Amino acid sequence: MPTVSPNKPYRVGRSRTGLGLFATKPIKKGDKIIRYIGPILDSKKKDEDAIENKYLFELTNRWTIDGSTRDNIARYINHSCRPNAESDVRPRKRKVFIRAIRNIEPGDEINYDYGTDYFKAYLKPIGCKCDSCEKKRKKQRAEARAERQRLKEKAERKAQRKAEKLAKEKAMAKAGAKPKTNGAKANGKLNGKHLNGHSLTGSSAKKSASSKRASARTLHA
Repeated sequence: MPTVSPNKPYRVGRSRTGLGLFATKPIKKGDKIIRYIGPILDSKKKDEDAIENKYLFELTNRWTIDGSTRDNIARYINHSCRPNAESDVRPRKRKVFIRAIRNIEPGDEINYDYGTDYFKAYLKPIGCKCDSCEKKRKKQRAEARAERQRLKEKAERKAQRKAEKLAKEKAMAKAGAKPKTNGAKANGKLNGKHLNGHSLTGSSAKKSASSKRASARTLHA
């Protein structure tokens, strides 16, 4: 781990992604924190244009800083999708500074946005591990767990309702095993009728008897 002067407001320390740069003193918004240093590469020179590493900081289409050298402490600053610092690029002077965009407290990790091209080439394939993205993934995992639990409970309630319905149907089937007679008497009558369908009760029977007596009187006369 590289040594840093105690007079500097930062130190190199362990981070989620390996090594990172952390504030050791309060850093105010707008303060210049550190310069990004390294050899200046000329893209018009084939041997320099062929250099490839993760620490190349492009100034212009022609000039690029190769920040892979160990004395470039700024190389330890990690990317963040919600950073507390930013890169201040000065192409004419071929210099880059890292500047605070909000107040940074001692112990906070210093970070800045590496840019879209770097993100797509190096971070997106493996998944960004900055605090912002980790919190987002944590929230998504919690929501997924809650949704699985909700679906599980819904399925359990459905199964319970189905079991209760089956139990009720079985109970009703058991209770209805004996046929209902609706108050019919045991002498073969059902709702005031014989099983052969002829009514022999009430006014109908009396009317029939009266008709027979009337017919008999007519014959005797």
